[in-house]
Amino acid sequence: MSEEYALELSNITKTFPGVKALDRVSFGVKKGVVHSLVGENGAGKSTLMKVINGMHKANEGTVAVHGKVVDIASPHMAEALGISMIFQELVYVPGLTVAENLCLGHHPTTKLGLVDWRKINKDAQELLDREGIHAKATDIMGEVRISDAQMIEIAKAVNKGADIVIMDEPTSSLTQHESETLFKKINELRDKGCSVIYISHKMEEVFQLSDYITIMRDGQSIQTGPISDFDEQKVIAAMVGREVSNLYPEPKGTPGEVLLETKNLNAPGGKGKNINIKLRAGEIVGMAGLVGAGRTETVRAICGMDPMVSGEIILNGKTYTSMTIGQAIDNGLVMATEDRRKYGIVACRSIKENISLPNLKAICKAGFIQRKKEREQVQIYFDRLRIKANNMDVDALTLSGGNQQKLVLAKWMMSNPKVLILDEPTRGIDVGAKYEIYELMTEMAAAGMAVLMISSELPELLGMCKRIYVMAEGEVRGELKDEEISQVNVMKLATGGK
Repeated sequence: MSEEYALELSNITKTFPGVKALDRVSFGVKKGVVHSLVGENGAGKSTLMKVINGMHKANEGTVAVHGKVVDIASPHMAEALGISMIFQELVYVPGLTVAENLCLGHHPTTKLGLVDWRKINKDAQELLDREGIHAKATDIMGEVRISDAQMIEIAKAVNKGADIVIMDEPTSSLTQHESETLFKKINELRDKGCSVIYISHKMEEVFQLSDYITIMRDGQSIQTGPISDFDEQKVIAAMVGREVSNLYPEPKGTPGEVLLETKNLNAPGGKGKNINIKLRAGEIVGMAGLVGAGRTETVRAICGMDPMVSGEIILNGKTYTSMTIGQAIDNGLVMATEDRRKYGIVACRSIKENISLPNLKAICKAGFIQRKKEREQVQIYFDRLRIKANNMDVDALTLSGGNQQKLVLAKWMMSNPKVLILDEPTRGIDVGAKYEIYELMTEMAAAGMAVLMISSELPELLGMCKRIYVMAEGEVRGELKDEEISQVNVMKLATGGK
């Protein structure tokens, strides 16, 4: 084992019942570098990080920290070794203050053995000021901006002496500006000698930040090397095991009749103002805009998830001045939400139950579910969407992000909708799974469905859509078609231009 490396993994193997999640994974992370870890959903990245962090115990292999082989039996032991992990879903207690979260498990006490609240708040505020975090020690953590919460987690890790920091999809919920602030912090950590293991599906970030990269596929470490040895196509090919010449499928649908139209629709809180859009059968329409532009609030009002303030929705030729979720679904209007875990799936229930849940009318007789019919119908979409699981009785919680997204699409495809709204459909999903979802969207449009796609990734919108609405400050600032569509034109409208 070499002291040149902050962390070395040798032949790490981890099996779960019926599944080999990691298969002889080996690579080293040098001191004072940003080392990116990339791979498709289900490649084993999260399992590997949990082995490093002490949440899982490897069946075989060794982990060495600063040249010494160690047995990391718990997250507490990992912390003692200077390893800290910042999860994609931030781990904090929302009802406690920032200061209380910073010192969880390490409360200073007075001479009388009481919690020293004055010192806790003083030390926390000094740390926040030193790190340039726009929050107060006494702020309630659940009310802090997500970007500041991310910085607080990093500050907490470094303050505890961590010199190996693992970041799992840290920009998935951040704006571009907030991401740039995070990148500056990551570079500061590297300059101070910290080793950062950076997990991301965003190739632009990987190439911007990384010194080294490791590519994983099917539980194995495929390649490791300096980032200068790779380009985006080479990384993608290694991730998916084949050359990928085209990231987006060719469109197949032909625009037909208008299936959904809004007239001067206003969403709650002024987030959607006098929205006028049209969705036609057989097309994929994009909706672009910066974070906070009002895209999500607008489509939530259209689908009945939030009450519309005023205006009209014309769905299949029928006019509505209010819309409920039930009305929307009954009339073929469905939505895959941005937060699939919160709104899209019932995590503790099986794949089968999730897919059949909104389709019970079609599989029930005299108020009872016809189990054979349920399995037969669900199996069609389980197979068609190539959901990676041993069987349809597996809990939804165990699926990777990409397969959870396929699960959401499967349940709505089974309902045979006419209009499908997708809010950030590929967020946190790897390149291979993205392409599969793009193909599904293309197939649905070709079958006559109208698809509205909200995305913060401009290349995705430009690759999938022939028509894009651009929102800013709650308003639709413009509609771009065909040759008018470009990153420059979209950003001009999104930032308030005309």
